[in-house]
Amino acid sequence: MGLSQELRSVPNLLSMLRLLLVPVFLWLLLTDRLVWALVVLAAAGASDWLDGVIARKFNQITELGKVLDPAADRLYIFATLIGLTINGNIPLWLAVVIIARDVMLLTVYPVLASRGYGPLPVHFLGKAGTFALLYALPLLLMADIWPSAEFVVLPLAWAFAYWGIALYWVAGFIYVNQVRKLLSK
Repeated sequence: MGLSQELRSVPNLLSMLRLLLVPVFLWLLLTDRLVWALVVLAAAGASDWLDGVIARKFNQITELGKVLDPAADRLYIFATLIGLTINGNIPLWLAVVIIARDVMLLTVYPVLASRGYGPLPVHFLGKAGTFALLYALPLLLMADIWPSAEFVVLPLAWAFAYWGIALYWVAGFIYVNQVRKLLSK
């Protein structure tokens, strides 16, 4: 499948739409339009699920999609962390711990590319960590929107956050180990 075909595939169009909505989401979050921010975040999550289902069901898995989909996930996580930190909804350490893992991986990807390797295949633990974080962050936002539900929402949000952080970092070390093995060949 050529690049122009990949760009027109439904899963990749959904991923591109998600990417375009990242600044909209962040603007909504930073201007206290929290319910609308949550709606955009929920729509992004639903489209993330949908593009994966469509790609697998209709055999539209593409190299571009393997880059766009995780990029959109990372950008939503970053945007949510930035917005929630600025708004005072989460402590700075949470944002730093999550972003530090991606910074660690950013240091190894150029090394891979310089040796002719593309992106590493996504590991199940990486998916699980991202999944947990993509639940934790909206729940933390919901706790701000509906303070009366905080007693239920916050424990769930923090449980997902801690699990997400742990899985995210374990997957990060797995990726670094994969790079080490590739480069030692």
